[in-house]
Amino acid sequence: MFIDSHCHLNFPDLIKDIDGVLLNMQQNQVTKALCVSVDLESFPQVIALAEKYGQLFASVGVHPDYELEVEPTQSELVRLAQHVKVIAIGETGLDYYRLTGDLEWQRARFRTHIHAAIECGKPLIIHTRSSAADTLRIMDEEEAGKVGGVMHCFTESLEVARAAIDLGFYISFSGILTFKNATQIKEVAQAIPLEKILIETDSPYLAPSPYRGKTNQPAYVKHVAEEIARLRNITLQEVGEATSHNFNQLFAIR
Repeated sequence: MFIDSHCHLNFPDLIKDIDGVLLNMQQNQVTKALCVSVDLESFPQVIALAEKYGQLFASVGVHPDYELEVEPTQSELVRLAQHVKVIAIGETGLDYYRLTGDLEWQRARFRTHIHAAIECGKPLIIHTRSSAADTLRIMDEEEAGKVGGVMHCFTESLEVARAAIDLGFYISFSGILTFKNATQIKEVAQAIPLEKILIETDSPYLAPSPYRGKTNQPAYVKHVAEEIARLRNITLQEVGEATSHNFNQLFAIR
């Protein structure tokens, strides 16, 4: 009924009890999860999980926060994306919140990921923080809409959401949506088309209420869906069915 479109199951807090994490998914009707790559060094762990468990999928990419990583090349990303369980490129994008100074390397890395996604025909997982204008500009300049993708863990304005949707992207909401002070994000979740919404945990981070401050896990994505249902005055089943359909459509899961 539910799909976690963005998690990091290879991170220590989750992989140490992966059987328990997967059991909790099953018990909470979370049928699939996308384990997202943040660097190439740990990519073998990500792909190993996807190979071992049928309900898990993988992406390949290097996070914009990882400043000291060896820069991935377009050809390397394309090669790694050929694996049958790799369904996306990323996460990639821009983050001007944690890093300062000359961030041209970050913008160049983002462009490399977009080029790789277009070459291999797989959608992008985009991270943007304090960088929406540049993120959208580069997406437009590099024609990211040719493959589309998702704006993950969305925390921006309705204007930014609509601009991303116009470029062919989905908007994914995390546990932040359940926080009482997340007024702007709640407005976005109410306003944009349901057919453009995904749900995620970004686990082990950003646990939703009532687990805020604890280790997050894919089973908790249900709480994000519940908040969307409440905000839009629709049933939880409608949210689950729509967001699952959206995930399968975006990532070409049959």
